[in-house]
Amino acid sequence: MDWAALREDFPILHEHAHGHPLIYFDSAATSQKPRPVLDAVRKFYEHDNANVHRGLHTLSSRATEAYERARQRVADYVGAARADEIIFTRGTTESINLVAQAWGGRFIREGDVILLTEMEHHSNLVPWQLLAERTGARVRFVPVRDDGTLALEQLDALLTPEVKLFAFTHISNSLGTINPVAELCDKARAVGAITVVDAAQSAGHMPVDLRELHCDFLAFSGHKMCAPTGIGVLYGRAEVLDSMPPWHGGGEMIVSVTLEKSTFKKPPHRFEAGTPNIAGAVGLAAAIDYLEGVGRSAIFEHDSKLAHHAAERLTELPGTRVFGPKEERGALVGFVMDSAHPHDLTTFADQYGLAMRGGHHCNQPLMRRFGVSGTTRASFYFYNTMEEIDRMIEILQRAVRFFS
Repeated sequence: MDWAALREDFPILHEHAHGHPLIYFDSAATSQKPRPVLDAVRKFYEHDNANVHRGLHTLSSRATEAYERARQRVADYVGAARADEIIFTRGTTESINLVAQAWGGRFIREGDVILLTEMEHHSNLVPWQLLAERTGARVRFVPVRDDGTLALEQLDALLTPEVKLFAFTHISNSLGTINPVAELCDKARAVGAITVVDAAQSAGHMPVDLRELHCDFLAFSGHKMCAPTGIGVLYGRAEVLDSMPPWHGGGEMIVSVTLEKSTFKKPPHRFEAGTPNIAGAVGLAAAIDYLEGVGRSAIFEHDSKLAHHAAERLTELPGTRVFGPKEERGALVGFVMDSAHPHDLTTFADQYGLAMRGGHHCNQPLMRRFGVSGTTRASFYFYNTMEEIDRMIEILQRAVRFFS
């Protein structure tokens, strides 16, 4: 794969910051967009823009066809059995909230247990806390070891028949830990628990096949995988979706409405009230086509090499602590330096064109687990290079000298 040639598909990578060529190491927050995605969104607005499902005119038919074709494209991408198992949302956060409200509101009762892990992003923690407060359920957590992996030896004691739902991340957005999804889902199913997988950091970086993962729900965001912002996906197993009431009420999700009551469509439209992000879905389909053209296995291998190279080189810097597994890891590395707070470090790095992220990364409990207020995170994608990582080390060496 000619990775340097692929960089040319991303116009923003030619930008400068403070007079220096941009080094974009913040793809875990949001990825950059290639020209085919930008072109697809522009083409939709220039030629096909209309509301979906409701009109009989030509533009509405085109828009509806593009929107539903995008749904099928997503289903194929993740290995869903059928397209109507794919619900379009605004992103991972909304997808998880949908499950917590619609499924959780119907099936979670006082005394039930919701099992999470200590490494969850706030979007896979706060919705379950709110659900537990409303219902009287309890929340348990699988601990995280010092090396950043889950303490799976404790899972059998935690995953008891009281557990009705087990929600966990595929790849930690702070540690880069890759969790054994299929194993966790199989163990949960053995005790009758429903599983929710946060795939925000994995869907665009590695093969994700529902036929292998065996989860009940899977959530991810388009903007982290080269698609526009404001479009996300919730996969739900068909029989589970059928059992859930609507979450939002309004147009499009109804069969009939009287002044006294309403009846609702089958999934997925039951969960897509109002005008959806049609252009976002079109852009997501274009992003999937692009990623498939590159190859997710190749992307994962490339990302892994970048992350391991960065983690190894960071150990050269005095007073630097690197978090996460030393073996297999996702496309990011989190670290702290004795010489500077993460916010000061990322501000310094920006003066040299290096875009990183400093803070708790919506992982405050995890930060407390490791005794820090936050970390600096460098996160990578297939448009990044080894040379950029080496340049990052040069900039951080300057930072050590400056803050010391």
